[in-house]
Amino acid sequence: MSADPKFARIAIIGLGLIGGSLGYAVKRGKLADHVVGYATSEATRRRALELGFIDSAAANLAEAVSDADLVVLCTPVGALGDVATAIEKHLKKGAILTDAGSVKTAVIRDVGPFVPEGVSFIPGHPIAGTEQSGPDAGFAELFDGRWCILTPVPGTDRAALAKLTAFWEACGSKVDVMEPKHHDLVLAIVSHLPHLIAYNIVGTADDLETVTESEVIKYSAGGFRDFTRLASSDPTMWRDICLNNKDAILEMLGRFSEDLSAMQRMIRWGDGEGLFALFTRTRAVRRAIIDAGQDVSAPNFGRTPGQAGPGGGRG
Repeated sequence: MSADPKFARIAIIGLGLIGGSLGYAVKRGKLADHVVGYATSEATRRRALELGFIDSAAANLAEAVSDADLVVLCTPVGALGDVATAIEKHLKKGAILTDAGSVKTAVIRDVGPFVPEGVSFIPGHPIAGTEQSGPDAGFAELFDGRWCILTPVPGTDRAALAKLTAFWEACGSKVDVMEPKHHDLVLAIVSHLPHLIAYNIVGTADDLETVTESEVIKYSAGGFRDFTRLASSDPTMWRDICLNNKDAILEMLGRFSEDLSAMQRMIRWGDGEGLFALFTRTRAVRRAIIDAGQDVSAPNFGRTPGQAGPGGGRG
């Protein structure tokens, strides 16, 4: 039998896109008797209450996690260490502590030492998002059909892992279990590097002296437009990802630089066959993503004007 995904009391720390969407998903699935939320900004806490994805707002971290059966940390990765020290003495024995960060080894390093005995710490990463941020950005369907990766630490309680797995599945996710270091390497290539490339390309366009900003905006075709979507993601979150997954990101940047140099040589020496072979191989990757249900082949990826694509903007 599968574990019961429901918790009596859930605490969501961080009430932006992920925290808000999680609150909505919990409400949709009736996965908690009570959801308490915390954000540093009183205005954010007030807005979350108005939107209804939490039942109550805590004025401080200790109040938020007290008596919670599940605590989900949805703050930027760089803030998790400070959050962990603040909640250490207030976590309920038997509770499950997890997070939604895009980096896992750094989270284990920063949070792990402050997890008290009797609390199950199971790092997690729902791979879903948009480039939007703040409590108004959340929606219940964000996790539907998307992967959530759990990276349990040694000695993790099996019953707690089964319950957290059932919880994320009830939120709409498909769940996979992965070793933390491998997770960081995988995400460096499928998420972190693409965002860094997008930030760099948009920055290069902004720096060009021979092309005006109005021309960049006016003549943006699909390619550059989609790069700007990624490059509009939350700067704090992506700064923290870069600083906390630097080894894997630098490794992927090195590989990318080598492959980019190879492409430069193909173009310089007119190697049409090499370029065609590369473009054919990469086109097949796109087809595989569609076949796996992670996107659609409809025009504009099936998005209506102003709608973000699945997974864009999150690590």
